[in-house]
Amino acid sequence: MRRLHFAWMYLRHPPWDSGITPPELISYLKTHQPGRAIDLGCGTGTNVITLAQFGWQVTGVDFVPRAIRIAKRKLRKANIHADLHVGDVTNLRGITGPFDLVLDIGCFHGVKDKSAYLDELERIMSPLGHWLLYGFFRPESDLTGVGLTGKDIELIQARAFTQLSRTDGFDRKDRPSAWLLFEKKD
Repeated sequence: MRRLHFAWMYLRHPPWDSGITPPELISYLKTHQPGRAIDLGCGTGTNVITLAQFGWQVTGVDFVPRAIRIAKRKLRKANIHADLHVGDVTNLRGITGPFDLVLDIGCFHGVKDKSAYLDELERIMSPLGHWLLYGFFRPESDLTGVGLTGKDIELIQARAFTQLSRTDGFDRKDRPSAWLLFEKKD
């Protein structure tokens, strides 16, 4: 049902698809050498294009076929090459790493099987690779499953990831949110 909802949203202009790369990603790109990057939940490819413009070899994944079709058109128009896939971030079949950067803007916080997602991250990330994550938080009592919780952060830190930074804020709906940067343990 969730997949259908997202597919339907891409028939219009989804509110999360602003077409603008966030300053947090630009700041990261200005301070890190390019390598291989993957954008999980890449949507229509805005950040895939930005990563490529900064010299990164980029792979993008989204589970909405229409989003990937739009991304391919945008990349052709920008004369940029990237590897785009329709796929499930909890089962990245056919995608191998290692990736030096995993970008996730609003995908992880909506994934039901967060352990499977983290298994895939551990598999595809290079040692000491970075995971730049943005998500909004939900109260622990909200059982909808959409949004980060303190338990999600604990789950991440109990795995192969060290939190390097966290910048808290609020999203457009005034929900608490954060940009988090993790490093995969060597």
